[in-house]
Formats: sequence, structure tokens, C-alpha cells
Amino acid sequence: MDESASPPDTLPALKAELLSPPDPSKLEPAGRMTHPPRILLLYGSLRERSYSRLLVEEAARLLRAMGAETRIFDPRELPMANSVGTDHPKVRELRDLSIWSEGQVWCSPEMHGAVTGVFKNQIDWLPLSEGSVRPTQGRTLAVMQVSGGSQSFNAVNTLRLLGRWMRMFTIPNQSSVPKAYEQFDDAGRMLPGPLYDRVVDVMEELVRFTWLLRDRSDYLVDRYSERKEAFKLPEKL
Repeated sequence: MDESASPPDTLPALKAELLSPPDPSKLEPAGRMTHPPRILLLYGSLRERSYSRLLVEEAARLLRAMGAETRIFDPRELPMANSVGTDHPKVRELRDLSIWSEGQVWCSPEMHGAVTGVFKNQIDWLPLSEGSVRPTQGRTLAVMQVSGGSQSFNAVNTLRLLGRWMRMFTIPNQSSVPKAYEQFDDAGRMLPGPLYDRVVDVMEELVRFTWLLRDRSDYLVDRYSERKEAFKLPEKL
């Protein structure tokens, strides 16, 4: 059966006037942004020698070498989510950095098979929307984890779930660093080897996806449900 010939009343629940069929021409922006990709990096430990922080710092060096602009958020002194108002300086700093960003890197230690409370607290302070502003929607995301023991992917899997929930474009590649205490020298620099090479791979991919998507993200995340809510059309009885 030719579905294109179906009468419109076969979709009685649809507000047809708000449906936006795919338009390939909108995937080609009228103008391309030329400023360096803006990448925010978050880590999940308050230890003096935090391996998630060291890995994020190494990632930031690579990103800058690839032409990106980076910011690393320091989670110290960030209150527990909802314990203070959103006008708290650390909360405002985190939200402003997320709005500034076009891509993000999330790195958490694995603790008890999951991300740390320090890391999750940062995400819990980021709203899906703040008025008409969406601090995470449409951003690219790379996920990484460090472990004290053998290779594991529990934390990066959780980070992918969080990224999807925050409406981000999580890139396919990822980095998991086992026995992280063996992978950094006394100065905090990551040692050469396959694990370092994977971090390079991930940052290369993040920069490329950020270049690809940042001019198109508004169209890619445009949703029928949100258009319907904005117009507040009455439901049929």
C-alpha cells in the first residue's frame, strides 16, 4: 500500500500544522561559525591527586593543540544540589560555562560500579532548560573514566545515559583508564602508550563532531512536542 496516499485523518493525534518534515537544506547552515570550538571539561574527584582531573587536564592540552578553546570546572565548593539557591557563585559559574560550551568532556572515577557523587552533583545542578536557554541540549559530549583496578566501563556507560538524558550528542568513542595510578608520572602527565593514544582518538573525534554539529544543532534538536507546547494548542475532546 502506498502510505503517501493515506488520508490525513489516519493520524488523529497529530497536530499536522506543527509537523516539520525533514528538510535536508536546513542541514547546510547559511554561514559557518569560525571561532575555535568551545569545550567544557568536568571531572569527578576532590582528591589532591585526582586522576580524573589529571586525565581531563591531559585532554584539555590535546584539545587546545587541535585548535579548541577549553575551560575546566573546579567542583570544589560546589554545594550539594538544591541545598542553596541557583544564584550561588559556583552554581552560576557551572551553568554559565555549560551555556558557553559547544562541546563537553565528562570524566569520572568509577566508585562502587558507578560515577562519583562529586561528578553527579555537577550534572544535577545543570537544568534541561532555564527559561529559553538550554545549558546542555545540542552540545557534543565525550565520556571518559578512570579506575583504581582492572578495565571497566561502568562509569562511561552511566555517563552516556546522563548525556542522553541531558539531550547531548555523545560521540561513539570513549576512554577508560584502568589502574590510573600507573598511567601518570610524578608531574601529573599521562604516560605514552595505548591508553594515551585512545585519549587522543577521543579528543580528535570530539573536535570533529563539534565542528560538524554546532552550526546544525538548533535544527537537529527542534522537536514537535516542544513546538506544540509553545503554541499551546487546545487538545481535541
